Amino acid sequence: MSLNRSEQRIFDYLQKNPEEKKFWEAKVHAAARQASDDFIAAQRLESELWRYYEERSGVASPFKEAARFEGIQRTSLKNLAELLLRLWTAPREKKKKTVPNFF
Repeated sequence: MSLNRSEQRIFDYLQKNPEEKKFWEAKVHAAARQASDDFIAAQRLESELWRYYEERSGVASPFKEAARFEGIQRTSLKNLAELLLRLWTAPREKKKKTVPNFF
């Protein structure tokens, strides 16, 4: 999976800051529990990750520096949301499709 610069910045930041990572692991688990599927969970996480990126841009390196040089323009964080779901939650069981028996 390929992450854009903003997604990679968040991912690297979480890896270097255990308290932040623990916070986000809890958020990811909660989103997965509350959503009926991973698509919905990823959508919810994506918007929360963007708010987090904006907030961190005012107070923490490397976000502050990136905001200074690149500005803060809304970008998709969907790949990161999907990656975090895959890394930090157990896979969901696939729903079985019922196939009509014609015989």
